[in-house]
This record gives sequence, C-alpha cells and structure tokens, in this order.
Amino acid sequence: MPKKFDLIVWDWDGTLADSTGMITDALLKAAEEVGLPAITADEARSIIGLGLRESIQALYGDIPTDKAQALAKQYSVNYYAGESEIPLFTGAAELIIELNKRGFKLAVATGKGRRGLNLALEHCGLGKYFQETRTVDECFSKPHPQMLDELMDSLVALPERTLMIGDTSYDLQMAQNAGVSAVGVTYGAQQAKQWQYLNPIQQFEDFASLSKWLLEYA
Repeated sequence: MPKKFDLIVWDWDGTLADSTGMITDALLKAAEEVGLPAITADEARSIIGLGLRESIQALYGDIPTDKAQALAKQYSVNYYAGESEIPLFTGAAELIIELNKRGFKLAVATGKGRRGLNLALEHCGLGKYFQETRTVDECFSKPHPQMLDELMDSLVALPERTLMIGDTSYDLQMAQNAGVSAVGVTYGAQQAKQWQYLNPIQQFEDFASLSKWLLEYA
C-alpha cells in the first residue's frame, strides 16, 4: 500500500515518553517549594505541551518575575533529578525503528527545552532515528506552527504529506495552524474531550493501537 505520509512528527512527553506523572509531580512540588499557591494535578497536566514560560503564565498569570524564575528553576531541578528514569511507552522504540526502516522521515516537536530533549534522546537511544527535532528553545511555543513549518521546510515535506501525533490540544492546534493532519492520543496528558473539536483524523487510547494503525495505514 502506498504511503499516505512522508513525514511523521511526534510530540515527546505523553506521546512517546510516559512522563506525564513526573512532570505533574515536579511542578506541584516546585510550586510548594517556592511559596506559590497550590495547584491541582489536573491543572498541572493541562499545561503539559506548552513551553515552561507559557505554562507558568497559564497557571499563575502575571506573577512577579522573581517568583516565575524561581518556579522555573525549581521545576527544572525536580524534573532533571528523575529525567533519566522516564520510560518510553511500551513498543515506542520498536515502532520508531520500524518506521525509520520503512522510509518515513521522523521528527520531534516538543515543548521541552533543548537540554531536556537531548538528554531524553540520549537516554532512550533513539536520537539517530529522528532526522530533525525542534524544541521551545528554538521556536515559538505550541500551538504556534513554527516548529512544524521549520520541520517541513528542512525535511522537504508538504503539509498534506505530514502527520503530527500528540496528546494535547496544543499539539493538534499546532497541526491545524500548520495545515497538517493530526492524530490524538488519550494515554498522555489530556482527555479526548479537550481536543476532539480540532478534528484529528484518528484517536487512540493506547500505544499499541496507535502503532498498529501507523504500520497499516500511514
């Protein structure tokens, strides 16, 4: 069967990496440690996918700069303390290797910083399978389309031949803004009701189902 897509772009946290719980815990702990009002786990999960600066703005609004900086610093300390222990979802590594073998161009578009993504790629050993990556350190935060626009330009892929896979409304809105198809997954940070209005072409409740569909229909 001919390929429908040339380029598959992956979100990282909550889509390939099972990191939602750790991100949430790191943020809740950081807010307490720097003396900011407590937030709920649901509130923390709701901003996963944004850049850290945009996440703090979404959660706390225009708080003093020193408080925002303290929260960002303490979150990073908490997160990186356990980053090397974050696993990929079962079957993720095998799928990426197989998609690469089949000739798909693979890329990552993430709200993580460059340091965090590089560490994650080094830890899981998949860096060589992704031709390009973009982080919030180089581009506007999702849902701005810059990450996808740059990836398509660099990898010479047309929007109609590009697929974005993510677990949040920020991923799917970015895809819509860039004019590319999107698949949503519910095993990460957000429930389907938070992004179904963005009309993904498919949605999946577990990684195994996503993997099967990609190998059969992408």
